[in-house]
Parts: sequence; structure tokens; C-alpha cells
Amino acid sequence: MAHWLDITTTILGLAYIWLEYKASIWLWLVAFVMQALGIVLYYQKGLYADCGMEFYYIAMTIYGYLAWRGILHKKKTGTTEPRPITHFPRKKLLPWIGTTLAIWGGIYAFLVTCTDSTVPIADSFTTALSIVGTYALARKYLEQWYIWIAVDIVTCILYFHKDIPFKASLYALYVIIAIFGIRKWRKQIQAKA
Repeated sequence: MAHWLDITTTILGLAYIWLEYKASIWLWLVAFVMQALGIVLYYQKGLYADCGMEFYYIAMTIYGYLAWRGILHKKKTGTTEPRPITHFPRKKLLPWIGTTLAIWGGIYAFLVTCTDSTVPIADSFTTALSIVGTYALARKYLEQWYIWIAVDIVTCILYFHKDIPFKASLYALYVIIAIFGIRKWRKQIQAKA
């Protein structure tokens, strides 16, 4: 079956987004497996930025798990309480926009000069935004959902173009789930206020 990696990573992606919606720490284990398989899938399809991004995602699954467990902010709080859902700090907004643009430009330049990528603008755009989105998810910022909506729309179109139909459909579904995720996470913030 030609699309087995596409189907498998799609099923894992469904589990992942459901666990993210529920703010369940188990999303990090599912993500690790999904990303390991994604390395192979994206390399085979010539989506080199996405392939490289999977290595970053794997590292971030470890970071995200430790952050959500409260282990990484023990020095600040003195406890290992699970990280609460919060808002993206406004003071970080402009630096992150600048960082995102710089990453996008760097990845684009790499794809154009060092690979045979046929979609360097879209591939580098989704990769750059995904770096910020993954960080925001690991920090449990509500606004991570908005970042993922932008990534998911572009990725959906890109994957249909690259004949990865199951994953493309998954990203279309991600947009819908992200809208509900915003509402759910907002309610959780309000309930703790």
C-alpha cells in the first residue's frame, strides 16, 4: 500500500489533536511516534523542510513533556505542579514575529540553494510557523491554536498538491479542532481565574 505512512501518521495525528484539545500530557508520546514516522514520509515526498522539522518536533516532545509536568519550572515555582494554560506574553510578540520571519527566510534560502524543493515558499513558511507553534504549545499558551490554524490551512493545500491526501485531510480537520480548542482552553483559563 503506497500510502501506509500517510494513513498511519494521519491516525496518530487524530489521536494527537484530540489529546491536545483535552490538554492531555499523553499528546507528547503520540507526537514522538508520529514524528519519527513523519521523517520517512516527508523525505520520500521531497518535503525537506517538513522532514527536518520532525527532528525539531522530536526534541520538543521531550521539552513539552517536561514543561507540562512542571519539571522545567520547578526552580521558579519551587514545585513540580503541572503547567497551567496561559496567554502568550505580549512582550514576546514582536521578537517572535521577527524570529519567525528570520527562520522562514533562512529555511527558504536553504531549500532554494541546497535542495530540489518545488515548494520552498510554502514548505519554509509552515516550518517557521511550526517552530513558534510548537514552542507555544509546550509553554501551554492559548494563542498556539491561532498559529496552528495558519499552519494547518497552508499545509492542507500543500499536502494535497504533493499527493499526501490523508494527511492533507487531517490538516483540514485540524483547523476545525483548533477553533474548538481555542474555546476549550479559554474556558479552562477562565475557570482558574
